[in-house]
Amino acid sequence: MSKLKKILIKTKRQVFSEIIGNNPSIFQGEGLEFVELREYQYGDDVKKIDWYVSAKMQKPYVKIYKEERELNIVIVPILSGSVNFGSKRLKLEVIAEIAAILAFSAVKNTDLFSLLIFTDSQKDFIKPTKQYFAVRKAVEKILNFNPLGERADNKKLVLHLLERIKRRSIIFLISDFLEPIDLRILARKHEVISLIVRDKLEEEPPNLGFISLIDPVRLIFGNTDLNKNSIEKRKKEIYRKDHELYSHFRKNRVRFTKIYTNEEPFVKLSKLFIGR
Repeated sequence: MSKLKKILIKTKRQVFSEIIGNNPSIFQGEGLEFVELREYQYGDDVKKIDWYVSAKMQKPYVKIYKEERELNIVIVPILSGSVNFGSKRLKLEVIAEIAAILAFSAVKNTDLFSLLIFTDSQKDFIKPTKQYFAVRKAVEKILNFNPLGERADNKKLVLHLLERIKRRSIIFLISDFLEPIDLRILARKHEVISLIVRDKLEEEPPNLGFISLIDPVRLIFGNTDLNKNSIEKRKKEIYRKDHELYSHFRKNRVRFTKIYTNEEPFVKLSKLFIGR
């Protein structure tokens, strides 16, 4: 069975399962625009309680949102050369699976979804749709994309999204986020959710000694010594960059989660959207 078919069968079953998928979607079709706070009334959804304000006022308050009839979901895989790596499976394949889950969820919830593949420019696009066949098309485009030699330009990406997407949307950025990104302006205009796809070997490489590697972005070979000291240095550098990345996300109210290539994307996404 092809990778495309496996991903489509698996993700469709997960999203539309009677057991797992009792909710309309993995993300709820509730309004994006916050309107006001009011005192809790009998029958209100406890998930809408603003616990910070409630603690301050010594009585429960709930958040009231302007209802939206239809969400606009924008799925943005950032496919630089580094996604062509994986010990269990390629990061590219995990990104395709995540995109399928999000697209099927949008279709199930009768919301519009679109796909925009980006590296240092827009490489492909599927216009907003509610059609099932478009999910297959989206996953196929990701799996067939050759990321080798491609470099991510996150500054151009943000400018492109700001210019292209006029209607307030939920934007899913799917990337390994090995390069810094500034989401301050984009997160003010849209709801931005970052899905970090990594492989464990990137963060904790084994002690292999002298080995030859190829840079998947610049497509050049090089020798490196994966010894105890170099591994520890790399781990500290990744931790530092990720700490800065997470701080940036939290400061700008960007929801995020990290999904490793040996993990189930649907489980991680479900946990991310509990209580949304």
